[in-house]
Amino acid sequence: MNPKSALALSVAAMAVVIVVSNVLVSIPINSWLTWGTLTFPFAFLVTDLVNRYYGVKKARIVVYAGFAVGIAASLALAAAALDMTVVRIALASGTAFLISQLLDVSVFDKLRAKTWWVAPFVSSAISTVLDTFLFYALAFVGTGLAWQQWAVGDLGVKWLVAVVALIPYALFTGRKAQTA
Repeated sequence: MNPKSALALSVAAMAVVIVVSNVLVSIPINSWLTWGTLTFPFAFLVTDLVNRYYGVKKARIVVYAGFAVGIAASLALAAAALDMTVVRIALASGTAFLISQLLDVSVFDKLRAKTWWVAPFVSSAISTVLDTFLFYALAFVGTGLAWQQWAVGDLGVKWLVAVVALIPYALFTGRKAQTA
């Protein structure tokens, strides 16, 4: 696949992850998790794959494009719902996404020469901490909702997905667990 097509596909994949996650974050699975918890961590996989194949510059383009699409779609949904809570969630999501994804890109780049799994795992593990606590604090502080509990559950799932995402990462990059 040529680099322009790959970049367009990556931006589309990021946009899908962001929009779907922003819709699903308002649907609880239980008192600890929402459905968006299961989909959002794949944004880190998209970023890490672009970073591995095309470098920091292209990864940042995908992050900025994902941010723009995510904010636009989320605000459009919020406007349609006429719900300020949805607007707050959209702005919290965009802020947390942008900051944590740019951190992910930088950490990945610093670790890219290590064993194949180190850069995607460590960058995702660190970035998801920032993403989780920024999002939940900005979206839900002062609402009376159990956001701290959701944040702990969310972070646990994100770390689990960071481990599981090593499988598609390895498949897409041609890595095997036993190689360096």
